Amino acid sequence: MTEQEPSAEASAAPATAEQAVPERRRGRRAAAAPRPPARITVTGVLGELLITAGVVVMLFLGWYLWLNDVVVGSNQQVAAEEVQEELQTRWERGEGTAERPADPGEPVVTPEPTREGEVFGALIVPRFGAEWKRSIAQGVDVETVLNSWTVGVGHYIGTQMPGEVGNFALAGHRWTYGSAFGDIDTFRLGDKIYVETVDGWYQYGFRGLEYVWPSGVDVLEPVPAAPGVAPTDRVLTLTSCNPPWSTAERIIAYAAFETWYPRAVGPPPEISSLVEAGR
Repeated sequence: MTEQEPSAEASAAPATAEQAVPERRRGRRAAAAPRPPARITVTGVLGELLITAGVVVMLFLGWYLWLNDVVVGSNQQVAAEEVQEELQTRWERGEGTAERPADPGEPVVTPEPTREGEVFGALIVPRFGAEWKRSIAQGVDVETVLNSWTVGVGHYIGTQMPGEVGNFALAGHRWTYGSAFGDIDTFRLGDKIYVETVDGWYQYGFRGLEYVWPSGVDVLEPVPAAPGVAPTDRVLTLTSCNPPWSTAERIIAYAAFETWYPRAVGPPPEISSLVEAGR
């Protein structure tokens, strides 16, 4: 009996089984192979940089337009209280104005400071807040006065001083760096504005607002907007930018002198608590 040769199907089966193992191994090696890194494009990098820059700009604007404003305004408030205390101390030492008016009812004229940036008084405006006050310095230099963390309000050199017949003109920011005059457009007819110096308090009553171009500097004349006219009244002028976040115009607030409170008599009743807070 002769031995039968294996059929083609029988001999092929083992070969297929043996080939399965290396096929599976090759599959595992292919699955485990790392993917090629994503391509870094110039557009992608530029996009990420722009997003990062946008976030940084937004954070800066938030700090500059809001947080910085709050912090500086608070610091200016504290500094004004310290100025009030210093004014009281100077008066107690006899450093008040030596020249007195012949009429006891007339206000003392505050001497003009000899140095730009020198603080000589405090501005108190109840309409701006129950405890609102700012120091007043000589000059309107942006960096040393208007942007100052301790001042915020400046006196236009060349305009009159408190108590003097003519125009006592002040400037302050409408926004940023404490926004000293941020609420200048909220005045109501008759609102009281007070200027405190070493000699006492000058009370003014608000009369009206005016909007002018930046070139409208005649609002600083002794008689506002009337060059060459001799003054007969005492006027307080507050100036700031308009509209908010713009320097396209100037907003002007006018107030007329009403009365004078010598330091020996005491502060005006409306602000007596604010004055005491500064001592």
